[in-house]
Amino acid sequence: MDREEAKELRERCAQCAAVSWGLTDEGKYYCTSCHNVTDRSKEVLNTEAIPNTKVQAVSRGLKGRKKHERGWDWYVCEGFQHILCQQAEALKALGVGPEFKNQVLHNFWKRYLQKSRQAYCENPVYARKRKAAVLGSPSHSDWESEPALLSDASGPSWGESGAEPQADGHRRPSLSSRASQSEMASVCSGSLDGVEYSLRKERGLLKMTVPATLALCGLSLLWQREALALSDLLRFVEEGHIPYVNAFEHFPEEMKLYGRDKGIFAIESWPSYEDIYRKMIEVATFLDLPRFPAITEDCYLHPNVLCRKYLMEVNLPDEMYDLTGQVVQMAGLGEADFLTFDPIAKQARAVKYDVQAAAVIVVVLKLLFLLDDRAEWSLSAIAETYNEENKGDKPCFDFRKWYHVMKKSFDEKKQKWEEARAKFMWKSEKPLYHSPIDRSVVYKRREMVVNLQKQFSTLADSAPAAAKNSPSSFQFSWTGAAPGPACFHGHSLQGVLSRTGRSLTTLNSLYWLSTQRFCRSYCKHVTTYEESNFSLSYRFVIKLFSFLLRVKTYFLHEEVSLIEKRLFKTKYSKAKTKPSRSRKVRK
Repeated sequence: MDREEAKELRERCAQCAAVSWGLTDEGKYYCTSCHNVTDRSKEVLNTEAIPNTKVQAVSRGLKGRKKHERGWDWYVCEGFQHILCQQAEALKALGVGPEFKNQVLHNFWKRYLQKSRQAYCENPVYARKRKAAVLGSPSHSDWESEPALLSDASGPSWGESGAEPQADGHRRPSLSSRASQSEMASVCSGSLDGVEYSLRKERGLLKMTVPATLALCGLSLLWQREALALSDLLRFVEEGHIPYVNAFEHFPEEMKLYGRDKGIFAIESWPSYEDIYRKMIEVATFLDLPRFPAITEDCYLHPNVLCRKYLMEVNLPDEMYDLTGQVVQMAGLGEADFLTFDPIAKQARAVKYDVQAAAVIVVVLKLLFLLDDRAEWSLSAIAETYNEENKGDKPCFDFRKWYHVMKKSFDEKKQKWEEARAKFMWKSEKPLYHSPIDRSVVYKRREMVVNLQKQFSTLADSAPAAAKNSPSSFQFSWTGAAPGPACFHGHSLQGVLSRTGRSLTTLNSLYWLSTQRFCRSYCKHVTTYEESNFSLSYRFVIKLFSFLLRVKTYFLHEEVSLIEKRLFKTKYSKAKTKPSRSRKVRK
């Protein structure tokens, strides 16, 4: 690219209003300030004076690829942008709205590049002479070069799309000003800024990581109020429907990746709910996003909707839906102000919508059956007797029978999940090497490993790998057919509820609090969860929903305790004054 040849263009950039143009290898004008590529090309007035003009024009785009077989000159942010594009396309294939990618996720990503001073600002931190634009080049990005900012109706408004003032303070010189560091970067990483990116440490800076791409997707789904909770997103990642592990394998062949890039893009662990949840709050705070669209009763993330879904998922009676709705109303969990995420609030806090809905069901089960390893079994005996004497009537819900059915299905599902995790191959098909010198050795070793695996598979006569299951919102299926497991959706709760006038009361008159003591504010957790302190029934229910949501048991137990604190305020105040450690509290 030659800035002297581009001086004839005096128009202002539509992106940042600067007049500083350069030429790409394709002959297109691009802004050296914000790297915005235009559709205009430099016109050649007299082609007769230039021999072999057509040949040079065709080969111009390949010039940068032949040097040491290093492929394109690319930046780390371009690699993350490529991963985000893959994830967005996968989510669109799962049924997410078409505006998710170009109108929400794109603008969140653009805002991140602007806040981290990598693009869309004056003097980007990695500004240097390069042969292609960071954003907008057809060969580098799937997104358009000049996106329209979100309007108030469709997304957050961040003001003008022009340059953002540079933060005060000392900044290290760019790589282009130090030839020695540029040479080191070419040896130690495939990307131009891999070395400096891994060493970059600035106060208040949020460095992009592969888990953070899921946080961006989660925030975009929350903004769109899509019918996809965070637990569903992470489960689809585990099942391979959304690129995450070894996502760099889908990079273009010209984007060489080695050395320091391995530590940036290689992932060797599954994403956890707790980490992505905290990362979502961190990213939203860093981007300074406005208040998200309100979560109303017709939204999928509302507790009433999620409670109905999880009641169907764990094969519980439909009549429990009315009780979960009452708990949500009494605890104030269904109000829009409580449910809506507001990153600019004093204490940014996002509701764990799916975990909260599961916790509501656990509270209702405790209200109905107490779950102390005694009351639920005595109530099951009453229900069993009633069902035997009234076989023609609507069956009464039998907790013991439900427990045996669910435990068998849960154990089978969990065993398959553990086996799939144990068999997962973390090594990528696209080998990573430390430097271009090691490339041939690494590929030879990889080829040897693949050949040995094929030979052992032939000798062991192993069955071919099972095809990937189609994505589904439900992990358990209850059809009610005779050969399959029993279905309890249509069962009645008359064995555990008694009618007094127009109101229904539980036959169980006791309730024990999941915790009577919360940790101090400076602790990282709300309360402790030791299985030995709780009944077997309660532990089974907690494990069942924890597996369903792919969260730790203590995480769900904390949410149950927080809901009980809102629901039984007087009981918690009494529990603090009483020295007794009894878990049962009379109504």
